[in-house]
Amino acid sequence: MSKAKFDKAVALVQGLPKEGPIKPSTDDQLYFYKYFKQATVGDVNTSRPGMLDFTGKAKWDAWESVKGTSQEDAWSKYVEKLIEVLKAVDHDTARSALAELEAA
Repeated sequence: MSKAKFDKAVALVQGLPKEGPIKPSTDDQLYFYKYFKQATVGDVNTSRPGMLDFTGKAKWDAWESVKGTSQEDAWSKYVEKLIEVLKAVDHDTARSALAELEAA
């Protein structure tokens, strides 16, 4: 998996409109988050958020769950998940995004 393909996938995910046809589930969003953090930062390097920060804890726990994953593996997992999400949506926007990603 190339860094260019990962970067393209990140741009596509971050550019998804909230009200658009492609709506990753909360689990998908956590999946993207944990592999993005692992690919760009490496192993979790912060302390776990406090008891009342439910979103922060979920994100931290997700990132912690992929501790030890190499940068290249994180790139691959991120891109593969985006391809899976795009293929599940029957819409021109998804097909166009998939073509862009495959061309990267």
